Amino acid sequence: MDQEPLDTHTGIGIVGAGLVGCLAALAFAKKGYVVSLFDMRADPRTLDRSQKNLRSINLAVSDRGIRALKSVDEEMASRVLEHIIPMKGRMIHDRDGGCESQVYGLFGECINSIDRAYLNECLLQEVRQADVRVFFDHKLKSVRNLDSLPMLTFSTLGGEEKTFEFDYAIGADGAFSQFRYQMQRSMRMSFSQQFIDMQYLELYIPPKPQATCEADKVEIRDHIHSSGTPGDHDELSGQFQMDPGHLHIWPRHDYMLIALPNKDGSFTSTFFSPWKVIESFKTDDEFVAFFWANFPDATKLMGEEHLRSAYHENPRGSLMQVDCFPYNNHRAIIIGDAAHAMVPFYGQGMNCGFEDVRVLMETIQQCSGDIQDAFAKFSESRRDDLVAICQLAMDNYTEMSSKVVSPLYLMRKKFDYFLGKYGHYVGVSWLPLYTMVSFRHDIPYSQAISTERRQQRILRGVQTACFAGFFGYGVLRALEYWNRR
Repeated sequence: MDQEPLDTHTGIGIVGAGLVGCLAALAFAKKGYVVSLFDMRADPRTLDRSQKNLRSINLAVSDRGIRALKSVDEEMASRVLEHIIPMKGRMIHDRDGGCESQVYGLFGECINSIDRAYLNECLLQEVRQADVRVFFDHKLKSVRNLDSLPMLTFSTLGGEEKTFEFDYAIGADGAFSQFRYQMQRSMRMSFSQQFIDMQYLELYIPPKPQATCEADKVEIRDHIHSSGTPGDHDELSGQFQMDPGHLHIWPRHDYMLIALPNKDGSFTSTFFSPWKVIESFKTDDEFVAFFWANFPDATKLMGEEHLRSAYHENPRGSLMQVDCFPYNNHRAIIIGDAAHAMVPFYGQGMNCGFEDVRVLMETIQQCSGDIQDAFAKFSESRRDDLVAICQLAMDNYTEMSSKVVSPLYLMRKKFDYFLGKYGHYVGVSWLPLYTMVSFRHDIPYSQAISTERRQQRILRGVQTACFAGFFGYGVLRALEYWNRR
């Protein structure tokens, strides 16, 4: 077994070269630490697209994620976010092909669509240009000595084992984290994972045929440029079959379809349903018939041939949530999905993981560079926020699949919008929950929930008062009528 101690006073070993691991590597390298980044996967530069392990649920980058990227390096953030596509709201599609826009922000704020694999490759490119050692095809086998100098042992592609020694170690290797499992062996960590009765199937809406693009060029170019998004988006013009300024949702209560725009004019679409729904189809004909019955406009855009191919060839993915605590063990810590994997229904998984990096770096600074102390303080201070966002993500499936077409929900949204936008003119402080979560990085997730609960109590009080007023008025009119008899 090879022993490879790093020739440095402060070496940071990070396991997982996904989105959060890459940003953590960049953040520590920027502060002058000597960073090594490991991943069990092959270097994506050596793979063609068919070999890459891609998850096509597009990412929605919002304020927390953007703030975290900028906290590491403003110029890097601009490069990485160059090709995001702003989405100003949801576009709700009914069964008859009708659409209704529901804006996200009070003042035109947008969330932003970006391809997961593209973003990961952008961050890896930034890592390669930074002073970071990157080791692909290194599968973590063990983590030891966390109370002194952490030792990480990996198996390589050729079956060789290598051990590296660091001052501190970070696990950012996803929901099924091997780093977390190894860390648990030498500590008392509460841990649970919950699979929900929901699957997802990846689908695709192609761009318009080139011959039909010209008529739409000006309209879409104006939309992209007016959003203020950095980058050259001219090649997007005229390619989309639907409005690229929305996250498209086909809510059907027990199941739903979503679609997010891509740079090339296509949409990445995802079908969510209970397992019993997808497993009830015995043939691709039944699957296509189901889509025609429930998503006719989307089916027309996708095409029957694509749906048949997806039914046979595309894997069904599971959805799970991870809860564990504490996140640290002496000189080691877990962040991102390794610490708090969540379901994708609030679009905060990556944003929350990026925020982990920002909060961790700020905590290290507050602890005057004492990383072990910062790990412990991060674990304690971050707990309530991570529990909060995981619960919000779970609850938001009901909102996306059902509530978005409920009259009571729509009335509440309009009330939120009115008070949030104009309430300050009459001394009322009011923020919709979505605004606090997606557009206000300065409001912790747990505070957003407590504020929302307070606002709900106020609304219930108003509703009760209105009901009492109407009831009282009715009683008085009844008494007047009775007295006149």
